[in-house]
Order: sequence, then C-alpha cells, then structure tokens
Amino acid sequence: MSAATTGLLAGMALGFAAFFGGFWAFLLVAFLGLVGLILGRMLQGDLELSDFTRSRNRQ
Repeated sequence: MSAATTGLLAGMALGFAAFFGGFWAFLLVAFLGLVGLILGRMLQGDLELSDFTRSRNRQ
C-alpha cells in the first residue's frame, strides 16, 4: 500500500471520528493511530526504544 493510500485512509478515519463522535473522538482516534504507528515501526525494526530516550552521558 502506498503512502498516499495510507494517508487517505487515515484522513478518512479521522474525518468519520470527528463527524460522528466529535472533537474528543477525533483526538482519541489520532492518538491511537500514533500509538499504532510507533508500535508497528518498532515491530518492523525501524524504531528502537532508545530512539525515544536520551542518555545522561551524551552532551
């Protein structure tokens, strides 16, 4: 699936959530989509947990 198709589907899902559920449903769908994206990238090997944390020794 291309990036454009994925973006289209994500936009449609957010639009339906906003239309039928209101603002808070829109935020919930956007947040869960972001969590799913991060977990999917971690499982795929594109992201590591260390990418989100910073070592105290690094300057």
